[in-house]
Amino acid sequence: MTTTPKVLIAQQNIPNSTTTAYTSPANGKGTWVDQFDVCNYSAGAVTVRVWVVPSGGSAVDSSIRIIDKSIASKASVSLDEVVGSFMNPGDSISWSASAATSINGGASGREIT
Repeated sequence: MTTTPKVLIAQQNIPNSTTTAYTSPANGKGTWVDQFDVCNYSAGAVTVRVWVVPSGGSAVDSSIRIIDKSIASKASVSLDEVVGSFMNPGDSISWSASAATSINGGASGREIT
């Protein structure tokens, strides 16, 4: 078994519609999320939602980890609700923000093969 540290989600704007940002490789043994942060660079507070979706599932209430977490203007925040999560092969992270081009986010972790 090999563990490879890597950027899971390159820092990018979070869209204002639910979008899959990362999928744990189906041919691997899983993924650990070690770091997950967001930065609100807009003039007002923005909320963010994050789902950890089981393989074959969708971003629905049963898979939500963060619902409407308010990120203050000019603030950077670690999303500790997701940090430390183990994702099985095929599981994914989806996210959305209350306003487009207002907040960015990224994650790093370890893929296991």
